[in-house]
Amino acid sequence: MIQDDGQLVEMNEEPYGTEELLQKLLADYPNLLAGEQMDSANPRRWLLISREVAVPGEEAGAGSVDHVFLDQDAIPTLVEVKRSANTQIRREVVGQMLDYAANAVVYLPVESIRTRFEQRCADRMLDPEQEVADALGIETTGYEAFWGQVKTNLQAGRVRMVFVADAIPTQLRRIVEFLNEQMDPRRGAGGRDQAVCRAGQPAHACAQGRGPDCGGGTQKGSGRETRQWDKSSFFDALVERHPRGVVDVARKILEWATQKGLRIWWGQGKQIGSFVPIYDFMDQNHLLFAVYTYGKVEIYFQWYQYREPFDSEVKRLELLEKLNAIEGISIPPTEMTRRPNIPLTVLEDRVALRQFLDVFDWFVAQIQ
Repeated sequence: MIQDDGQLVEMNEEPYGTEELLQKLLADYPNLLAGEQMDSANPRRWLLISREVAVPGEEAGAGSVDHVFLDQDAIPTLVEVKRSANTQIRREVVGQMLDYAANAVVYLPVESIRTRFEQRCADRMLDPEQEVADALGIETTGYEAFWGQVKTNLQAGRVRMVFVADAIPTQLRRIVEFLNEQMDPRRGAGGRDQAVCRAGQPAHACAQGRGPDCGGGTQKGSGRETRQWDKSSFFDALVERHPRGVVDVARKILEWATQKGLRIWWGQGKQIGSFVPIYDFMDQNHLLFAVYTYGKVEIYFQWYQYREPFDSEVKRLELLEKLNAIEGISIPPTEMTRRPNIPLTVLEDRVALRQFLDVFDWFVAQIQ
């Protein structure tokens, strides 16, 4: 720490005296959750709902989770705080968290979450609509829609679980890494969710890079192993797994994005590579879609709904109709809040690929 007189004072790491201190710091400074490590392409922002939120269940006294936050996609985030000296942190805390998450999606109504948040704002003489806008970057005119999305996420079981501690023991880290792998929300071959929640990693144990400027190669931190993909590694993997037609489609999509001046973000999956064309406009980034080494392109309806002009359902429906006009593509309206995928084999047809790229030329023009 640099003192006012310019002298340096060495900081010595010490255990937290109480869990209460760690909990209060997290409530006062939500960015300690390090949202860019959870999603480097679209860093998470946090809105504190309340501390010590009771989670009802079938049995009386089901308990309370230490913190409940919402991110800018209205995803409920449950946070449990433990000191490393607490023996519960090794295994018991995981069962406790899963119990909270399972009961929250069934028994915790969105009205209760909203009431807790608005009561907290009233206690501090804050305008709840402005608090949402400031914390999450959401227009105040979207306040009601935001709570509607919270309800949708709860009903779909779409929650995030985060463990926070001064040090993460090996047993807990292994369990979290296993849950991250098994509960990855990516779609299966049929376009349905394989799982709907993700266990968040502790900030200091996360080994993910921070966007497209990361170095290449495999990254290892104190926890999960990740890989920074680039053009060369992506296409090497694609050539190994798919016929030439699929590889050619991916190359043409990347060439189109590059010629349009779009920013390319390369993924950091341990085994699955990806790239995402991003259109930066008026201090906002618009993620168009993601192309994966498993031979599919994911359409980012899930993210479109939070950026103008596609925050309008009418506009998203227009986009959906344009995509479905391409032979071989049939995305149901129910997927307009998700990330449906299209096999790259569908776009091997020259006309289909041209139509697909024309749709996203139109998409960019609508943003402009």
